[in-house]
Formats: sequence, C-alpha cells, structure tokens
Amino acid sequence: MAGILGSLACAGAARAQAPPAAPAPQAAANANLTAGTESGIGIFQQRCMGCHGNPNLERVPTPDTIRQLSPERIYDALTIGAMKTQGDTLTEDQRRMLATFLSGRPLGSLKVGDAMDMPNQCAANPLLSNPASGPSWNGWSADLTNTRFQSAKAAGLTADQVPHLKLKWAFGYPTGLSAFGQPTVVSGRIFVGSDIGYVYSLDAGTGCVYWSYPAKGNVRGAVSVARVKGRGATKYAAYFGDAHANVYAVDAQNGQPLWTTRVDDHFVARITAAPKVYNGVVYVPVSSSEEFSASNLDYSCCTGRGSLVALDASTGKQIWKTYVVDAPKPTRKNSKGVQQYAPSGGSIWNSPTIDARRNAIYFGTGDGQNEPAPDTTDAVMALDLKTGKVLWFYQAEAGDAFMGGCNGPERTDNCPSVNGPDQDIGNSPILRKLPGGKSVVVFGMKDGTAIALDPDRKGAVVWKVHAVEIPKGQEKNFMARLNGIVWGGAADDRNVYYGLQSGGMIALKLATGERVWKATFPKPGTARVSNSAAATAMPGVAFVAGTDGKLLAVSTADGKILWEYDTAQKFETVNKVAAKGGAINSIGPTIVNGMLFIGSGYAVTGSNSGNVLLAFSVQ
Repeated sequence: MAGILGSLACAGAARAQAPPAAPAPQAAANANLTAGTESGIGIFQQRCMGCHGNPNLERVPTPDTIRQLSPERIYDALTIGAMKTQGDTLTEDQRRMLATFLSGRPLGSLKVGDAMDMPNQCAANPLLSNPASGPSWNGWSADLTNTRFQSAKAAGLTADQVPHLKLKWAFGYPTGLSAFGQPTVVSGRIFVGSDIGYVYSLDAGTGCVYWSYPAKGNVRGAVSVARVKGRGATKYAAYFGDAHANVYAVDAQNGQPLWTTRVDDHFVARITAAPKVYNGVVYVPVSSSEEFSASNLDYSCCTGRGSLVALDASTGKQIWKTYVVDAPKPTRKNSKGVQQYAPSGGSIWNSPTIDARRNAIYFGTGDGQNEPAPDTTDAVMALDLKTGKVLWFYQAEAGDAFMGGCNGPERTDNCPSVNGPDQDIGNSPILRKLPGGKSVVVFGMKDGTAIALDPDRKGAVVWKVHAVEIPKGQEKNFMARLNGIVWGGAADDRNVYYGLQSGGMIALKLATGERVWKATFPKPGTARVSNSAAATAMPGVAFVAGTDGKLLAVSTADGKILWEYDTAQKFETVNKVAAKGGAINSIGPTIVNGMLFIGSGYAVTGSNSGNVLLAFSVQ
C-alpha cells in the first residue's frame, strides 16, 4: 500500500482523536451500505477533504487519483495500511461506505462478478440480429422521445394477459447491494448494468449469460445499443456510462471493448442516466454527487456542474459539450478560510429526449448548490442536436440552492441561506404529438407539479397543474414539498401516467393536464409507500413499483389494480447467486415480446435493498 496510499496519512488527522463508534446492528449496516455513494461522499468530505484536494499540501493524492483505486485497496489502507490510524476512527460500515463511494463499486465485486465464472453460460453465441428489426426496449425508453410506452405488437402482451404473469427466471448480481440498472432488451438479449460495475448480456428467454464487461465504476443508467461503423467486424455496440463519468462502447456481440471516454474530470462527476444514440452520435447526461454533503467547512464548495456531451459513436471523440451553468469562479472564503466558488449544480439525472423533427434534444436539470441558483437550474433545456447550442429553456423553480446536511444542527456557512426546496427535475421530458398535430414536452416536479411546454414556441407553458396538492400551512415545509413526481411517467396518445412519491399513481390528459383518475395503493393502516419509480405503459395498462418492493399493473381507464407481485423476497437464480429483491425506487419495468423485466432492490436509504433481476411471462 505504499505509493499513492502511503501518502494518505494526513486524511482525517485533525479528527483522529475521536473514538471509534460502536458497530451498527446488521440491519443498520445493510441500510448504510445500500446508500454507499450518498453516505460515502459525506464521510470523505468530512474526514478527508481537509488534506485531499487542499492545494497547500504537496504530495497528497487528489480525490480523483484515489477514486481510480479498487475498493479493496482503499479498504486495506483504512484497516491494515497507511491509513489505519484514520480508519480506526471510523466504524466498519463507514470504512466500507468510503471504499464503495471512492471506487464506485462494492468490495469483492470484481472477483465474483465475471460471467466466465457463472454456471449458466449460454451454450452458443449466435450472431446478433439487427436491434431495429424486431421488438425491443432500447435504453431508458422504447423510443427516442421517452414516452416509456410499448406498442401492442412489440409488447406481445395484452391487458387481459397481464393478470396471468408469472416469474420465469431470476438472475443475481454477486455481492450486489442495489439493483438499480434498468434492463435493455434488443434482438432477444438483455443488456443491463449493475452496482458491482459489471455490465451483463443475457438471453431474454432463459437468463443464460453471454458475456460480462467490468466497467471502472457502477453502471446505473440503462444501456443503449446501436449500429456502429468503422469498427472492423463489429456491427452493433452497447453504450453506457459509469460512476466516474466514463462512457464506454463495447461490442454488443461479445462485450469486447471498442473505446472509453471520460467526459468530465471533476472527482464527483458521474453518469446516472442512459445515453441516447442517434445518427451516429452518443448524447451523454452528466450529473454530480457533490451536493450530498458539501456543507463541510474543509470543502471548497462548489465546482461540480451538469452537462450534456455529444460523442462520435464510432470513436468516442467529443463533438460538443454544453454545461448547464457557467464556469464557477472564486467568491468568498468561509469561516475556516477555505475558498468558495459559484455557480455550480444543474446535474442532469435523466436520459435526454430526441426531437428529430425540430433537430433538438431536451433534458431536465437539477438544483443549484450555492446562491444565487442560476436560471438554468430546475429547468427543462432544449439544445441543437448538431451543435449543442441552447435553443431555449424553461425554469420551473427559481432560486433553488440546495445541499445535503444544511437543514439540521450541523449547518455551516458553506450552506445556502435558504436551503432548497430541492426540486430537481429527475425525470426525462416526454415528447408527444397531440391530435391535430401540435406537440407537447411534459415533465413533473418533486412537489407534484406537472407541466407541458410547447416546443414550437420556445418552451411556452401549455398547461401547469398540481397533481399533488401541498397541504395548507405546509408550503414552506421541506418534506411536504417532496411528495410528487421524481423518476418519471409514461404516456400513451391520450394521457400521461405518473407514480407519486407520496404513494399511488395519477393519470392526466396530455392536451389539458386535467386529472383523469388518481389511484391509492397501500391498504388503510399500512406503512407509507413511495411509488416514485418510473412508470411504464402499454395499451390498457400502466405499471409502477414501490419502496415496498411491489410491482403493480393498473388499468389506464380507471387506475384499478390488475396484477401485483411482491419482489421483496429471496429468489433462486439461474446463476446460483444468493439474491433477494427489495425496494424499487427509480426504474420501471421493460416489456418486450411477451415478457416483462425489472431489477429489484434500489432502496436509496433503508434496509430494503436487493440484488436481483426478474423476468416474467404468461406461462
């Protein structure tokens, strides 16, 4: 552990006198490890940023240098190596969370995640058929416009058949803690990323595994598959991004690498959403985990910012890059004398929407991290597909500067004077054509507001409704404003369907925003369930999942439940990995050729984590 980690001895030294905390009970440990990224950055900023990233200290590795190490090397440094003195001030959970955050993958994942060591390898690997020639769900949505709607022909499933869906097979992610990867299905194959850093290609019918590819960090966004040119015998590539802002192209046939491009060098830049591939260009949304705990006075807050990057699909070379906010500049020094910066923020948490007719691309942006929050934060932006030039933007929430750790007693002068309301637009804008030829761009907000914009009038508001009303007297209550729409909806030709963070689902008319119905799922007297995961729709049916692990299908006519399945249980898996389901809190199911697929176990916080991919069919 000499070399890089031999220089880590200063990290946390100022706090080395603090006694180690008592080990957490196992349930709490699981809960903490599930939120490894969110909690890990807080530990790093609080315990390590006084040295790492401090320009006044020479020969101390930068945060970005440390993030390129494996979790095992980081963990060993904290337990038996050069960092043991500082590591002894942390609990076991904190050491593991720190290693998970910095490396972008759980401990032990590289050793056991390789498909070559799995017992369910496919007997043969026939040539991949054209992904565009048959039923598919390619990336975040089955289409480029992010409607998350599957046609009757491609679904291969009717509303009458949905109540007869049964589990066909299950696949476990070895050492996985959070099954947040939404499966892509093309050419009869599944392509899915995982929190252990591996991307897998499986047979959709049986779950046998064709190949795996080890990324440098976890792969949360859906994989996009497209034809690639100029790569020898390779016809189709799979494109995806990881927790270190690396973008990859691998041969979809066998998983062999074609190129890797790092699209942002900020140490907490990451890719959390699916890229879109269109006309030989890969459009990549970039987000950041900086806002989670930047209130620490040893941290130079804040310099991370969201961006959309266009890459050549054949080579990975950058064509253009457009930032959500301007470049940060020095502003003031905090009470500890640490330099502060602004502006920052505007993460892009969602997969962009392609508007081929208008030569535009749309996406939602996150909040600002310091004051004043730029007017492109909490906004929907439209860029020119070819140049990245901003065509227009609509800000849904002005003045939203937010950072984690700034609402309680540990608040510092790094924090915004008014923190929040944290109204990031995390869902992909939905582009839909209305009867008569007009189009709308529809999105939702965490406070339950749904908005439709006119792309032909530079984002002018068509309608704006409050799908979830904030109780009177609670308008300034932070949590009361986080009960609405998070990861997105699905739209047929009449309505848009959103799961709600407060529980249940709502249907709104695309043309007017008028409420069609609202469904409440949990039975009276039971614990609150959030249904903020993305919705999926097919003719007559909308699907949404919840933090209780239940996957539900409801009638698009009235919201009545047609089918439900409890994924929060243990499963026997085709690859013989011990696996269980849990909360489903971001992704929606994908439906292709008579089958439905979903990962179960993304809890964000709490102990309801999981590591399983499930496949259903009518048997």
